[in-house]
Amino acid sequence: MTRPKPQNQGWQVTLAALVIVFVPMAVVTQSAQAQTFNVLHTFTGGADGAGPIGAGLSMDRAGSLYGAASYGGLVQCAFGASCGTAFKMSRKGSGWIFNTLYEFTGGSDGWSPDAPPAIGPDGALYSTTFYGGGNGCDQDGCGTVYSLRPAVTACKTALCGWSETVLYRFTGGDDGANPAFGALAFDQAGNLYGTTTYGGKYPEYGNIYELTPANGGWTQNILHSFTGDLDGGSCWTGVIFDSAGNLYGVTREGGLNSGGTAFELTPSGQNWTLNVVHDFVPAYEGYGAFGNLIFDSAGNLWGTNWAGGSGGAGTAYELKPPSYGWQLNVLHSFSGSVGPQAGLVMDASGNLYGTTNEGGKYNLGSVFKLTPAGDYTVLHDFTGGSDGALPYGQLVLDGNGSLYGTAYAGGTTGGNVCGSSGCGVVWEITL
Repeated sequence: MTRPKPQNQGWQVTLAALVIVFVPMAVVTQSAQAQTFNVLHTFTGGADGAGPIGAGLSMDRAGSLYGAASYGGLVQCAFGASCGTAFKMSRKGSGWIFNTLYEFTGGSDGWSPDAPPAIGPDGALYSTTFYGGGNGCDQDGCGTVYSLRPAVTACKTALCGWSETVLYRFTGGDDGANPAFGALAFDQAGNLYGTTTYGGKYPEYGNIYELTPANGGWTQNILHSFTGDLDGGSCWTGVIFDSAGNLYGVTREGGLNSGGTAFELTPSGQNWTLNVVHDFVPAYEGYGAFGNLIFDSAGNLWGTNWAGGSGGAGTAYELKPPSYGWQLNVLHSFSGSVGPQAGLVMDASGNLYGTTNEGGKYNLGSVFKLTPAGDYTVLHDFTGGSDGALPYGQLVLDGNGSLYGTAYAGGTTGGNVCGSSGCGVVWEITL
């Protein structure tokens, strides 16, 4: 199961405080270089949220972190759990201030926000929910695209929430259903681009869409509906732009080897043309991508697969665009049952950082580093205790050499509203 349900039925509590101020807890990781691991926030399952899955984090220019918790909040949805939250974390002295920006209600506003928040050119947050928005998709709703922005008037207290605007509600028809872990992308004109895991013209395989602002609303344009055949199918990632305005992404299914595809979408007048740039070979290159691709300055693509490869638990790879077709190089094959369920980030020296959802010393996930020379180092093995467990979602690397991410579970020794497995954490590694 790649998208977990809540751990138990006891997620609703009456936590009213939206702001938590704390001092980070330091834990020395088990690595040769002795990086410092800090827990920045432990989710309670109350108004702060619980169980961050695919969202991970984004960072603004001021160094504030933004994310979403797929469950938690004070409004109950399906599975006996709450509907999720969006949050902001800002530095204050040696600690951080945690502020719940919005609690989803599970109605027309959506629920279970799984994607990273994208910071738009207007300073608002843009993202998606996996469920909600309407009555389709087994009455859970087919998901939404939404924006969050601060109040127009100045906030005079620390408890000010942000207002949500739903830009689009998926119906589960040709327009798609259940947008998942991929971050939205903006073009220079302010249009939004994203993917859905299901729905579309071929309902099991999803599509790639554009949302264009018009007359006070947003209009959807389908760029490609996946067939599940040679073009691939079921995007759990988003799409990214190159410098020429082409879009790139990966699918989890289909393709020549049934291991998914890496693709390019090229604009041609009012239409877009999809070209498969690589067909993954599951036994060697892995399959089942969940995190966005990234570009480097030379135009190479870098990404991860969740399963397969020589070790059985996915791969980290590079796609190089030579003169005659794209070439894939496997950088590392992970061992075990489940590997990366997030993309990579790269520092100025070309080092790559990522997480494995499971595996590691305790089989509860790890944070790793890959150097250009091919050296692989584990920076932290999650224990399932106060440091968290099962890391999902987008990572952030700041200019001071700190890495930030989330874990779906852990953060407690038991007895809280999420059960013994805990509600998850936000963490930092100082490199």
